Amino acid sequence: MYAQTSARRARQITGDLAVLVWCGLWVWAGRTVHGLVLQLAEPARALQRTATDFGAAMTEAGTTVGDIPFAGEQLRGAFGRVAGVVAEASAAGAQFETTVARLALALALVTVLGPSLGLGIPWVVGRVRFARRATAARALVDSEADLDLFALRALANRPLPRLTEISPDPVEAWRRGDSEVVRALAALELRSIGLRPVHGPDGEVRAR
Repeated sequence: MYAQTSARRARQITGDLAVLVWCGLWVWAGRTVHGLVLQLAEPARALQRTATDFGAAMTEAGTTVGDIPFAGEQLRGAFGRVAGVVAEASAAGAQFETTVARLALALALVTVLGPSLGLGIPWVVGRVRFARRATAARALVDSEADLDLFALRALANRPLPRLTEISPDPVEAWRRGDSEVVRALAALELRSIGLRPVHGPDGEVRAR
């Protein structure tokens, strides 16, 4: 998952930490947004509590006055109708609270996922691509495959000033099979992938 060369490994570790901090900040921002939006439901919760208490009081009062001779039933019905209206108000408060909670969750998810995925997905793709390239390159080198492949990739991909440091005419040296130049070119390409090339007892280039 990490390069063997110290400079690139340091950049990868720094990048990983930066992505984690970035995502952590947006998780904190999402929690803050969630809490702020939930505060909008506080009046609805207060209305619901008041309506519930008032409805219970009306129901209890209706039960009490129901025993009054002659007018008891009418009074119980009136108190019952008031309790019904209050119950509807309580239900409306509960519905509003549920709506606000859903809105708070949706806004929190958008706050967190948008920036986090926007940076996290490209970073993960790049890290996976690096891991696959480094693993494949190391397998080839460790299996004593022909180093011409890495030398050829170096000729195609590395900057010209770096190539001329190895040989005044690296292409011609590669064509005539100059083993020293081929090994140097292969080592240059391995370092670009993030592998640290070492030379085995037979002089062959290996990835540590």
